[in-house]
Amino acid sequence: MARSRQETMEENRAKLISAGRKAFAEKGYAAASMDELTADVGLTRGALYHNFGDKRGLLAAVVTQIDGEMAARAKAIGADAAAGDHWQAMLAEGAAYIEMALDPEVQRIVLLDGPAVLGDPSKWPSQNSCLLATKRSVEQLLDKGVLKPVDPEAAARLLSGAALNAALWVAASDEPKAVLPKAIDAFRAMATGLLAER
Repeated sequence: MARSRQETMEENRAKLISAGRKAFAEKGYAAASMDELTADVGLTRGALYHNFGDKRGLLAAVVTQIDGEMAARAKAIGADAAAGDHWQAMLAEGAAYIEMALDPEVQRIVLLDGPAVLGDPSKWPSQNSCLLATKRSVEQLLDKGVLKPVDPEAAARLLSGAALNAALWVAASDEPKAVLPKAIDAFRAMATGLLAER
């Protein structure tokens, strides 16, 4: 049975994202060649422009995919580490997100090239979905009296921003493995300031 035009377009888009991800991880955004990238998956530069507008649009799609995977991975790590304790889950998620800065693909594409090319990560659509998830967690913790009375959006923005900026710091450091424990300790200490007195 022949594939529909929509199926072909979705397949081409997936191929280009995969090829972009590989090229950006191996060579970095600036050195990645769009001609090589498209040729590697048997497509033309026109297919790239049709699907993403330009190289920057492809990077945005790759960053969105990886950032979504990072959020899902952090959520799973938080759930595994906390055994139903929502506060510990939030701390574990934040620490996991920061630790992903050691992953070479995450480091280069999301934390180094992403901000340099796409601008402020806090304005990326993928970061907004992370922010909403954090806000829901904060609201649950407020409802249970775990946190001090605080605006949930403000707390979520500060927690998300702290984890993101800690990851950016680790990624940009000359010694990321030495910086990582400092970043995680500071994130946990800052977050703990939100806890209600017991």
